[in-house]
Amino acid sequence: MVIQQLSRWFPILATFQSYDRHTFNRDLLAAAIVTVLLIPQSLAYALLAGLPAEVGLYASMVPLAVYGIFGSSSTLSVGPVAVISLMSAAALGEVTASGEVDYLSAAAALALLSGGILLLLGALRLGMLANFLSHPVISGFITASALLIALSQLRHLLGVPASGDTAPELLLSLWQNVQNVNSLTLLTGLGVVIFLYSSRAFAAGFLEKLGLSHRSAALLGKAAPVLGVLVTIALSFSMDFEVHAVALVGAIPAGLPPLTMPHFSLPLLQTLFVPALMIAIIGYVESISVAKTLAAKRRQRVDSNQELVALGMANISAGLSGGFPVSGGFSRSVVNDAAGAQTQFASLFAALGIALAALFLTPVLYYLPKTTLAATIIVAVLSLVDFSILRKTWHFSKADFIAVTLTIAVTLLMGVEPGVACGVGASLLLFIYRASKPHIAEVGLVEGTEHFRNIHRHQVKTVPEILTFRVDGRLIFSNIGVLEDRIYTGLANNPQVKHVILMCSAVNEIDWSALEILESINANLLDRGVHFHLSEVKGPVMDCLEKSSFLHKLSGRVFLSQYQAFTSL
Repeated sequence: MVIQQLSRWFPILATFQSYDRHTFNRDLLAAAIVTVLLIPQSLAYALLAGLPAEVGLYASMVPLAVYGIFGSSSTLSVGPVAVISLMSAAALGEVTASGEVDYLSAAAALALLSGGILLLLGALRLGMLANFLSHPVISGFITASALLIALSQLRHLLGVPASGDTAPELLLSLWQNVQNVNSLTLLTGLGVVIFLYSSRAFAAGFLEKLGLSHRSAALLGKAAPVLGVLVTIALSFSMDFEVHAVALVGAIPAGLPPLTMPHFSLPLLQTLFVPALMIAIIGYVESISVAKTLAAKRRQRVDSNQELVALGMANISAGLSGGFPVSGGFSRSVVNDAAGAQTQFASLFAALGIALAALFLTPVLYYLPKTTLAATIIVAVLSLVDFSILRKTWHFSKADFIAVTLTIAVTLLMGVEPGVACGVGASLLLFIYRASKPHIAEVGLVEGTEHFRNIHRHQVKTVPEILTFRVDGRLIFSNIGVLEDRIYTGLANNPQVKHVILMCSAVNEIDWSALEILESINANLLDRGVHFHLSEVKGPVMDCLEKSSFLHKLSGRVFLSQYQAFTSL
């Protein structure tokens, strides 16, 4: 009983009851594969965030283990991810420009603040907030962010100095320095890019022909970045890349992350709060999307509120262990799932593997060319680019198309933070726009049936004395005016109307503002000698109406069905 109560907050405890050697072996194998994938990813995303390479390793240890304890997903793997790293770089560059706070402290403070926001949202059970962000808008933001990330990494691929936070700034800076391209750096980077794309296309099939199972071949194919890292380290060491001015990762301090409290000040909190809020929201949406997708494959359930708590604790632990903001990663989570991870013990084992790498493998990483990490990032993020969302939304919803296009344009032309703000604003505007324009149909009887359908879509029977509207959605303060206008317009177009019926089969809620307008409509119709009726009112809505005086003032009746109302009147 105690275990059941504790497992609500620590889901990993629920796995103890059924954990056996078979599950342990599968979790250990998945952890080994994810560890191998996570090492180059961690280094790459730390550099993307503008941080020393070892910080990527730190952000992949304690946060990964902490999520493993608190997370409700059995396969989500947490750590540095591309979009969050880019957002962190944008926020940290602005905060540290004055020199009042160092970059590492600001990164840890950003993670701590982002984690605190997520934890507060989780404590308030506000996991449903993710539903208010439009998925097409998020897709547009990720597409634009992926392009910005790819552009920002071209300087490492070319071996030239370049800077900028927007696409025009990055392109101009690259163009101004194009004459300084380091040929060996470019050849190495392009070689890795070609190898990674070729591996995606052909590696699995080639390995299957060698006799490996489909699953094993697919997993080894996904480990191609590791082979790219090992080969370029060997080339760098044997050909002395450093002498040829090829930028290397350099010395990485061996050891475990320091457990420290980052320095906080009121001005720093004020400056970081909005970026931390944006990082928390985008990171949570990305994580919960991946977690739910993988859980659906296994017919498992993910608790949205517990995920807020788990990600919040993971980010807080990142801030306390010298890391930077983290989130659930798509590629490593998919690999974790495909490798057969059964529980979050796989994350605990992977965190241990990263710790061992940080203790014993850092001397080897000295010779890793930065162009290799840049190539790894470019190939990874370009898979996130999805311009098909523009075509799909154009054909499906012009409002969604405008919101997606605006988000992509603002992110590319003005930077990540304005892009996030635009995406959130566009999502809220879409929600408000749709809430203010419910579908309202004038309906008539389909002859030979008891069904009522839209008069503009079906051949239906109507009579001049009866006007019936069906509202498909809630009746609330933001949209009741639209119904009021439709009723009065219908009366103006047909002076013979004696009865107006509001068909409520799809109405789930009527708020106080809408109720007051309905009372006004009832009174105005009565003054014109027209009776106002309701039909097919749902139980919860009827319960609310009975608590008011509306039903006593209603000039007409409340009918059980629209057919009964039509035939009676």
